[in-house]
Amino acid sequence: MKNTVPLQLPITYLKPVKRNTITHEFDSGSQAEIIPPQESDDHLLEASKLLRQGIQQQQAGELITAMKSLQQSLGLFQAVGDLEKQAQVLSFLGLLTYSSGDYKGAISYSQQCLSLLNNTSDLALQMQALSHLGNAYRHLNDHNKAIEFLEKCLKITQQLQDKRSQVAALNNLGLVYKALGKFTQAIQYQQQSLEIVRELKDHWGEEQVLKNLGNAWYALNNYPKAIAYYEQCVVLSRSLKNVRSASQVLKNLGNACYALSDYTKAIKYYEDRLQLAKEIQDKRIEEQSLGNLVVACEALGDYKKAITYYEERLLLARNMKDRRSEEEVLTRLKDAYKALGDYAKAMQYEQGTSSNS
Repeated sequence: MKNTVPLQLPITYLKPVKRNTITHEFDSGSQAEIIPPQESDDHLLEASKLLRQGIQQQQAGELITAMKSLQQSLGLFQAVGDLEKQAQVLSFLGLLTYSSGDYKGAISYSQQCLSLLNNTSDLALQMQALSHLGNAYRHLNDHNKAIEFLEKCLKITQQLQDKRSQVAALNNLGLVYKALGKFTQAIQYQQQSLEIVRELKDHWGEEQVLKNLGNAWYALNNYPKAIAYYEQCVVLSRSLKNVRSASQVLKNLGNACYALSDYTKAIKYYEDRLQLAKEIQDKRIEEQSLGNLVVACEALGDYKKAITYYEERLLLARNMKDRRSEEEVLTRLKDAYKALGDYAKAMQYEQGTSSNS
C-alpha cells in the first residue's frame, strides 16, 4: 500500500458501518487539547476551525462533510509544517475511514500518524492510531498484524491507566481471536473487558461486550452460556432504547433456544423481535422474524400457528413486491396445508391464490 495520504477518497459514498468493534471516538473533552490557544497565524486558525468542525460533523454522523473538513485541515497544517497537529488530524481521519468501512484508508492514515509520532511522547495519540490499525487489519483478515497492533495498544492503555481504552483494546483483541477460531482466548479477553466496563458503569460499552461474549459462546456451541449473556444484553439494549441491537440479540436468542430444541422459548424471542420490527417499521426484519417463527412452529408440530405466520409473511412479501419470497411462501403454505390434510386449501396455494385473495 502506498504511504501517501489518500486525499482523493470517494467520500460521496461514505456511510457508517455497524460492527462489534469498540472504537476510540472523538470526545468533547479532548478538543481543548486539540485546538491551540489564540493562534496568530491565519492558516493555523483556519486549520483548527476545520478540525473542530470535522469532529462535530463526525459526532453528528455527517461523514462526508467531516472527511472534507478534516482533509482541508490536514492540508493547512501541512502547509505550516505543524507535525503534531498533522498527527492528530491523521488519527481522526483513520477513525473516520474505519467507521465508513474503508479499512485500507484507515491503515494508510494511521500509519502516517504513527510515523509523525516517532519523536514525540504523545502516548494517547499512539494508542488511538494503533487501535485503528488493529481493527482495520482484523476486517482485512490479517489477524497477526491485528493482534500485534492491538497488543501494543493495550500496553499503552495500561501504562496510561486509561480504563475506558482498556475496555476497547481487550474487546477488540477478543474479536480477533474469535475470527481466528480461538474462542477460549476471545472469551478471556472479553471477560476482562466486561469487568472493567462494569466498573466504569458504561452501559453502552457493556451492552457491546455482552453481545460479543454471547457470540463467542454461541460459536463454541455452548448455547446456555450464550443465552445467559444475550439475555443480559437485551435488557441493556432495551433500557438504552437501542432497538437495532435488541433486534439482533433477540434473533440470536431465538436461534440459541432453537439449537437447544427449546422451540417454545425460541418462538417467544422471535415474537419479541417481530414486535420490535413493526415498531421501527423495518419490513425486512419483520419478514425474517416471520420466517424464523414458521420454522420454530413447524418444529413444534404446530402447523396451524405456522400457517398464521405464513399468511402474514405472504401479505408482507406482496406488499414489498418481493416475488421470490412470495413464491417461496406459497410453496411452503401448500406443504403446510397438506401436512394438515387440507388438500383443497393446498391446491389453492398451488395455483397462487387463497380464499382471502
